[in-house]
Amino acid sequence: MIPVTKPFLPPVEEFKKYIDGIWQRQWLTNMGPLASDLEMKLKQHLKLKHLLFVTNGTVALQMAIKALDLKGEIITTPFSFVATTSSIVWEGCTPVFVDIDEYSLNINPSKIEAAITENTSAILATHVYGNPCDVVAIEKIAKKHKLKVIYDAAHAFGVEINGKSVFEYGDISICSLHATKLYHSTEGGLVISQDAALLKKMAYIRNFGISGFDSFAELGLNGKNSEFHAAMGLVNLKYIKRIHQKRKELTWGYDEKLKYLKAVKPIWHKDATINYAYYPIVLESEELLLEIKTKLDGNEIFTRRYFYPSLASSLPYLESQSLAVTDDISQRVLCLPLYYDLTLEEVDLICRLMLRVQNN
Repeated sequence: MIPVTKPFLPPVEEFKKYIDGIWQRQWLTNMGPLASDLEMKLKQHLKLKHLLFVTNGTVALQMAIKALDLKGEIITTPFSFVATTSSIVWEGCTPVFVDIDEYSLNINPSKIEAAITENTSAILATHVYGNPCDVVAIEKIAKKHKLKVIYDAAHAFGVEINGKSVFEYGDISICSLHATKLYHSTEGGLVISQDAALLKKMAYIRNFGISGFDSFAELGLNGKNSEFHAAMGLVNLKYIKRIHQKRKELTWGYDEKLKYLKAVKPIWHKDATINYAYYPIVLESEELLLEIKTKLDGNEIFTRRYFYPSLASSLPYLESQSLAVTDDISQRVLCLPLYYDLTLEEVDLICRLMLRVQNN
């Protein structure tokens, strides 16, 4: 069987060394030494001044919305994981969907201004598959209309734009460190801001709003993460270059073997590095997609229609709406298997089966 993804697991002996230390200290959570060390090492690796290690990417989004004190409407993308939208709703705000660009698959900046009303407080955009949004255009719109900007950078670990971390853009960026991500801490997330005061506020929020033994600074939640998760993050960080290189080789293998497939890949931001987090393709038709998916399923090779269906038309707690580009792309997009343990021979098999469907 070839799954669509598989977590990277480091040598168990290396992980166990950290676990032995946890047993000796008996400090399991509440920002212990490993969690603090992971924050420091991630800041160094990503070249960031400020960063918080939190429970997961969804909690990070909720913390960001709360920290910015957002009310009313938040403009967002319908082409993302459900947490992007559900976090807005959980925080008592209203998501306003704007269609995506057919080439990058990110929110289309040229359509944002038409969606702005007197009730708009922010833009929450996703760097889809780690591919950066048009951050310059979004910043210009936000400044003009005095809006806050949050980036859902769940997929964008390690991506840079002109040598600058993608996490530095917007008022706040978040990242997911879930087990399926290219870099993970089993469960986990990051929240990042260039504003030290804003980050301090989120640090309070992460720990119930507590500011002292008998005092509170903010309305908080439990957004902390454990020493066990931090241990996995610390070990995996040692392998990030190897992980990136392997995924790059696999991606190039797909690119070479699928160049005659009736499909296109999203156009990557021209000034950004690529982290090879996913391998998405947009097929010529939904019919071809379903034929390919059925063929691969029959050979125990599993793909994912990521993201399908559109969030604008599928969530039971929101009024359904149609957005032309998103509706079209979501029906034709397919993510192929991509993970560290995947082999080039398996990539070759996947590609041969896909082309066989197309050519029959």
